[in-house]
Amino acid sequence: MTNLPALVRETRPDGHADAAVIWLHGLGADGSDFVPIVPELRLPSDMAVRFIFPHAPSIPVSINQGYVMPAWYDILEMDVSRRVDETQLRASAAAVHELVEAQMAAGIDSRRIILAGFSQGGAVVLEAGLSCPHPLAGIMSLSSYFPTADTVTVNQANRELPIRVFHGTADPVVREALGQQAVAALQAKGYKPEYSSYPMQHTVCLEEIRDISSWLQSTLNTRSA
Repeated sequence: MTNLPALVRETRPDGHADAAVIWLHGLGADGSDFVPIVPELRLPSDMAVRFIFPHAPSIPVSINQGYVMPAWYDILEMDVSRRVDETQLRASAAAVHELVEAQMAAGIDSRRIILAGFSQGGAVVLEAGLSCPHPLAGIMSLSSYFPTADTVTVNQANRELPIRVFHGTADPVVREALGQQAVAALQAKGYKPEYSSYPMQHTVCLEEIRDISSWLQSTLNTRSA
């Protein structure tokens, strides 16, 4: 999986950017799903951030009777272990690495690149971020889980990676327990993820958007250009 198509939004009208956020959507959606969140983040006018929203390819999804839809990987079972096609997930992670390298080629330091993902997208960016050979600024996982926690190969370049995890307490699609398990798995690997929950279902809420904005600002300010 290479050359993922993507929507791009710049926080500055001149298109100058010294930081990037690569943001992956969830199952059945596309890159446009989170585009409206950019103005809602209300980032300071002096922040020059490029948001990249890639589109997942359309593939058959087993839990939906093989129906073809945008997906980063196939979900084989919806039981408590949530069995997935790890080969496809790692291929999506490799495609994210290519997006990182494209932004590096455009002049952005990898240490100014954040990976973000919702649901399926969150699972991919956890794999992609921990295994990335280039040091990143951080990872945001929204309403997601960590299916490759036992198989991911952590790259030393991202051994100290900041990670922020968000989840809804009433999420009927990806239960909060799965988000908490992801946090525990990250802690077992030596990471110090920050966790926040909100009284919401499988979505985002205003309070969460504000917290995302604060974390983006503090993380990118810490890793200044």
